[in-house]
Amino acid sequence: MMEKRLVYLDNSATTPIIDEALEAYISASREHYGNPSSLHGVGVDAEHLIKSAREDILRSLYTTSGDIIFTGSGTEANNLAITGRAHAKARFHRGAKIITSDGEHASVNMPLAKLEEEGYKIAKIPTRGGTLDLSALERELTQNTVLVSIMLVNNETGAVYNIPEASKVIRRVCPSAYLHVDATQGYMKIPFSPEALGADMVTVSAHKIGGPKGVGALYISERVKTEKGISAVILGGGQENGLRSGTENVPAISAFGAAARVALGNIRENSSYIESLRTRLIEGIRSREELSELSLITPDMHAPHILNIALPSIKSETMLHYLSSLGIYVSSGSACSSNTSHKSEALLAYGRSEAEADASIRVSFSHKNTPEDVDLLIDALCSGIHKLARVR
Repeated sequence: MMEKRLVYLDNSATTPIIDEALEAYISASREHYGNPSSLHGVGVDAEHLIKSAREDILRSLYTTSGDIIFTGSGTEANNLAITGRAHAKARFHRGAKIITSDGEHASVNMPLAKLEEEGYKIAKIPTRGGTLDLSALERELTQNTVLVSIMLVNNETGAVYNIPEASKVIRRVCPSAYLHVDATQGYMKIPFSPEALGADMVTVSAHKIGGPKGVGALYISERVKTEKGISAVILGGGQENGLRSGTENVPAISAFGAAARVALGNIRENSSYIESLRTRLIEGIRSREELSELSLITPDMHAPHILNIALPSIKSETMLHYLSSLGIYVSSGSACSSNTSHKSEALLAYGRSEAEADASIRVSFSHKNTPEDVDLLIDALCSGIHKLARVR
């Protein structure tokens, strides 16, 4: 019997670790096992690996200024940026305001909800149609705004928000406010620098670019360092410039650096190729009569790797399981919240109805996918709609 072909189209959730990152991880584990805080030679070797990875991440962000704080995940980096900023100054506790968008990831929404319980004022800017409402941002900015946190690429719709223009509004109306950008989904898909974005802090993650799980990073600008504009969330031995205590995960950090080096060398070629797969899927769906009821999210400014598809009255979980039975793996939204029952805030914010949000799947590509993968998905959607419609 012929082995079933595996088609992995959930790369926004995580990516397979690449050979270069795995080799770096194994090498660091076997040969550079020292504690990087130790003063002897073995510890110094481990510290050199961290320094090298820090430089790799900075290069991948097209910058030479600022610093990289390694964390245990992108989620932790977001928490450090948000909670660390909110608690940085005692005066912030008296009516300080934080602004975000209405389609953010849970790792931004949840710490903001906690801060709101503490008395901080939280405002959310509309992103209908995948466009950040800059007029609403300007209206919400006040002199007691201490932070604006907005993602670069929406992880469910693929919409790219106009962060540079948002930064100009912030600098003009409330220059003391920091801008944090969760760039987890845009990192190594869209070339950018913190300076071009106008960002004070930027979150990135290793496992979205072929690195290992369990390591992320927060970029902080020279301004944040000079003003001591964020405080630590995890306290202890004072590692990572006192902002993230705990013995560093040297193998994972080294592997992150390796993944960043490889991705940086191929970013434009890979992004162009991935965009061609996304276009092939859109055109393939639109050319099939059986798929005429599908609704696609295609914002004008979009990332090359994400396409959200609303199904005709078929729950996303049902289609997901059907595709999985064929060896085709997509998702029903953010992997961090797909096991919960609440509707996607990102899809509702975009303008989807609750019914559409409950019947949407997310396809996300990597450079390892092929045109054949796209064609297999299109055929599977046709057969799935035919079969599941009868069940329905």
